[in-house]
Amino acid sequence: MPTFLNITDSDFDVKFAAFLGAKREQDSDVHAVVAGIIADVRNRGDAAVIALTSKFDHLDLTSETLAFSTAEMDAAIASVPLAEKTALELAAARIKAYHEKQLPKDARWTDDTGADLGWRWSAVDRAGLYVPGGLASYPSSVLMNAIPATVAGVKNLTICAPTPNGKVNPLVLLAARLSGVETVYRIGGAQAIAAMAYGTGTIQPVDKITGPGNAFVAEAKRQVFGQVGIDMIAGPSEILVIADKDNNADWIALDLLSQAEHDETAQSILITDDAEFGQAVVGAVEKRLQTLERRKIAGKSWADFGAVISVETLDQAAELSNRIAPEHLEICVTDAEGLAQKCVHAGAIFIGAYTPEAIGDYVGGPNHVLPTGRSARFSSGLNVLDFMKKTTISRMTPASLRAIGPAAETLAISESLEAHGLSIRARLDALNNE
Repeated sequence: MPTFLNITDSDFDVKFAAFLGAKREQDSDVHAVVAGIIADVRNRGDAAVIALTSKFDHLDLTSETLAFSTAEMDAAIASVPLAEKTALELAAARIKAYHEKQLPKDARWTDDTGADLGWRWSAVDRAGLYVPGGLASYPSSVLMNAIPATVAGVKNLTICAPTPNGKVNPLVLLAARLSGVETVYRIGGAQAIAAMAYGTGTIQPVDKITGPGNAFVAEAKRQVFGQVGIDMIAGPSEILVIADKDNNADWIALDLLSQAEHDETAQSILITDDAEFGQAVVGAVEKRLQTLERRKIAGKSWADFGAVISVETLDQAAELSNRIAPEHLEICVTDAEGLAQKCVHAGAIFIGAYTPEAIGDYVGGPNHVLPTGRSARFSSGLNVLDFMKKTTISRMTPASLRAIGPAAETLAISESLEAHGLSIRARLDALNNE
């Protein structure tokens, strides 16, 4: 059974704090293993990647077959049923349209001293996108990672998508092509992250790596950060639903299960101001778990990490939501828009009973690569800016240097950085001697 908490209980704060601090990641000391894999790839390049792919994915490759050929991609894409192709095309179009609105603008202005200031945006040169394989092979992840990169203007995009035992998901390759990516390597794990970070001979090193993965992939991203940029270190998926009694309990149950079915460490939380409705949702969850295809995974997630929290007011629900800072937040109450304004820490917010989180996973438009583990308190979901960087611009005139240079010289002297001050003083003296 899930955890039940009631804000009116005298020990609620203690129990809620313990609930927030509970560890969900599977205990596994992967640091040393990943470090060894990265060192191997750095030292042996293609040979290491090929050997590790044979070991972990049971797939024998050569340097020439690390990537899918155009003919292989064409053949796989041709096998995609029309309905799935059409759905993926709709998703790609909506995701592109949404992310195009995120493009930032350059700026340039002259201040009151005559100094010319501003900034300009530019895309990273190369990006590598990781797409999980096997049971967790999601074409939607391709779209969510690749489309913001192409919208940002990244010219060189590659994908690493493992194909255990040579099993290929044609939808992944179609999603790559719809996103404008033609280079897809059939490798995965920490070795794929290392290959994209350092290069292997066949695989060129990139500037930024994004995309979800298992504990080994996450640890590899952590270890290569600094050599390359990364999007985030993502943990298990999570959803928080705030719902009042004027909802369909079965709908809310399905929304909770939509994340629970991801993996056994996912977390689904319901906050409601009606305890009786909360019990109705629990009953609906149990009923659905009797027939759900992934009921073993979802059932363990719900039993180990699920929670139903009863509150007296919806303002209390918003306060608890901000403390949880969930990856996904659904708000299903009468004044959903009003409550959403009070929920400031969430990766993505889904407003109203007709906006299930699953829409956001596929065709809503916003990105589904989101901060987990309460990191929505300080970070955002994947977006166009993740593939861009801002360069500041400054241009002093003689007049502006006369106006602000002495202050800079003073601060340099106060920090005992003599050359800093002298570099400014030399110019001021030249101007004063004119």
